[in-house]
Amino acid sequence: METLSVSEFKARCLSVLQDVSKQKKRIIITKRGKPIAEVIPHESGEKEIPLENTVVFIGDIISPIAEEDWEVLK
Repeated sequence: METLSVSEFKARCLSVLQDVSKQKKRIIITKRGKPIAEVIPHESGEKEIPLENTVVFIGDIISPIAEEDWEVLK
């Protein structure tokens, strides 16, 4: 696990956070050689459903829409 001093982390904060996110690695932040914090990647607890909310129910799909307009039924 990589360690960084507080001053290094402050100077490179955005790039360090990008590395943590992309490479899924943990980084220990130290102050005077003692660990004070750990930066870890975020893991979403929700499972993504690829087609969720893509289908809209409009109505009955079995019966004809305009039954009275069909000549065959007359």
